[in-house]
Amino acid sequence: MGAPGTNGVHTADNAVPPLDDDFEGALADCRGIHPGIDLILDGVRHIALDRLTTDQTQSILSTIAGTGGADLAEVFAQLVRRLTDPTQNPCLRALDHDVQKQVQAYGEQYAYETGEYTPRDRTSEAAALIDGI
Repeated sequence: MGAPGTNGVHTADNAVPPLDDDFEGALADCRGIHPGIDLILDGVRHIALDRLTTDQTQSILSTIAGTGGADLAEVFAQLVRRLTDPTQNPCLRALDHDVQKQVQAYGEQYAYETGEYTPRDRTSEAAALIDGI
């Protein structure tokens, strides 16, 4: 347990603790697929291990999945939509036409469902609490 009144969460010199095994494993499992994915993972790792301010923390929470339409959940939904669209991703044009259309439909459905159903309430609420709203 930490010092009285710290709820046991403060470490020596207020250091940011290392990532736990589950987080490390998830990052490792996604590495090596594409250099762009590795850059995203590097960014996630950097954010997770950075000493953040409360303002940065609430802004990051809102940016991850807290605003709907202007957050990373939407960015990834749009990336999936683009990657599954043969007019945007030429490698899909080699597939059978019916397969192309089904792949595109799945991407469009994913983008729609992400926009409509991504849980944003909790990150928004956490950010608002941090911001004092």
